[in-house]
Amino acid sequence: MNPTQLLPARFRVFVLAGAMGAALWAQSARAETYDLTMAVITSPGDGYSILTASVPERVAKATDGKVKVTVSDSLVPPAQMATAVREGRVDMSAALHTYLAADEPRMGIFNLPGLINNIKEYKQVCDAFWCEDTRKIWKDKWGAIVLAEGAWCTQQLFSKDPIHKVEDFKGKRLRVHNPQTAEVVNALGGKPVAMPTTEIFPALERGVIDGLFISTCVGGSLEFWRLAKNVQNWSLGPINGWAILVNPESWQKLPPELQKQVQGAMDELQQDAFGKYDDYVANARQAMEKNGVTFWVAPDEERAKLMQQKYIGPAYDAWNKRAKQVGFDGPAYLERVRKVLGKSETQ
Repeated sequence: MNPTQLLPARFRVFVLAGAMGAALWAQSARAETYDLTMAVITSPGDGYSILTASVPERVAKATDGKVKVTVSDSLVPPAQMATAVREGRVDMSAALHTYLAADEPRMGIFNLPGLINNIKEYKQVCDAFWCEDTRKIWKDKWGAIVLAEGAWCTQQLFSKDPIHKVEDFKGKRLRVHNPQTAEVVNALGGKPVAMPTTEIFPALERGVIDGLFISTCVGGSLEFWRLAKNVQNWSLGPINGWAILVNPESWQKLPPELQKQVQGAMDELQQDAFGKYDDYVANARQAMEKNGVTFWVAPDEERAKLMQQKYIGPAYDAWNKRAKQVGFDGPAYLERVRKVLGKSETQ
């Protein structure tokens, strides 16, 4: 006999009703879904777009469909990716450190000339301390939790005329996307121009700019090489990072088990971001080479000229000045980076 049947009828009703309520609540909890919106930047061909576009599928698979992420490149202007998360305009975004470098210099260490020269060095510094530092900065200044890190394809200089000597920079109007590279271009006698990606092609057509620094992958996909046929690697801020952020309130709405599953999906995305990085760059280069583009890499002698104090010094001076204003020891921070990479100050 069921023990419930020993109870008076009115109590049996209460017990059975309670059990049914608990079962319905459990079923409801299992069925509950969560919708998140994610803002991204338009960057065709880059690992950034490939990976951020995969977020909905990755998250849905990890959470058995309980968390739905909708990704859009039209929700938020590029420079507002971080503030949109802080203000709760979107639940998530894939923000660029570079756009915040003028305010917070630690977000732009990879744009300092000669400091971090490739994805391997970027990952070394990230794993050593920098990514942990920036996670705290994202949280304290932009109220955001970091779910994953990544980096844009190697930056190239696309230009109408060849820029194969240090002297060739003089008078050139070049689109730049960070304050450190702007300082170097200015010191070289060029004219740095800030400009969103959407305005680059018409600016090249009208002669507003003579060239631009941009990701190999984006520059190739948007076919800037049709107007700026010279594609050159001067290793000026060659690596630019990005991070997938989530608003803390949006994150806390997810039950702990779902948080764990989403984070697991983002951990896998980050592994792909660094593990497949070279493939993204190689594919973009091959696609351009099939269209007759020749890649040029600055030889050691010209690279050495570029790294003279009179050219790169202003970038470091401005960076250290801003570091002091923000409240940390800039030279000591840079020395920490060099120590991780086994570099001296002159390298």
